[in-house]
Amino acid sequence: MRIVTRSVARAAASSMVVAAALALLGLQATAQTASAATAKAPSVVTCTTANTKLTVTEVSRPVNHLLLKATNTGSKPCYAYIAPFLRAGADAQAPVAWAEETTPQSVVTLKPGRSAYAGITTSTPEGEGGAKEKTLGVFFADRKGNAAGKEKTLKLPKGGVFFNSAATVTYWQDNARDALSW
Repeated sequence: MRIVTRSVARAAASSMVVAAALALLGLQATAQTASAATAKAPSVVTCTTANTKLTVTEVSRPVNHLLLKATNTGSKPCYAYIAPFLRAGADAQAPVAWAEETTPQSVVTLKPGRSAYAGITTSTPEGEGGAKEKTLGVFFADRKGNAAGKEKTLKLPKGGVFFNSAATVTYWQDNARDALSW
């Protein structure tokens, strides 16, 4: 019986040594794979007018709305933080208000070639004053909510669009439907 017990004990000990060695190798391989993935992962930058293409289009529904589209033209992914700063017309004294109720659950990340969207309400019957504006100035926001990069001025569709005091813009969304659904 002793011989069998010793053999079983030695086999069990050998199995434990082999298992520990394999576990150690697996842990090292996982660490190497993780560090290799980290080394190859591109860094993410802030979206600005320098690394995106901006377009603004009029939409049929909802009425009095525009759609702002930002497409990453850079070689690295970029974060479209918060919402765009918009200046409706060359003489605008204040940016268009952000629609706080449209805050997404996370920052929109744009891989190269991908787009983010912001819906713009240009006017409502409750708004005051207003004028037909021909241009839309756009700044991106940085992580802290400050303007990032240079302003891009876009021509508005149909030679101009009416804006009044009720104008708002959504936070950046990862699809056009969400940007226009509020």
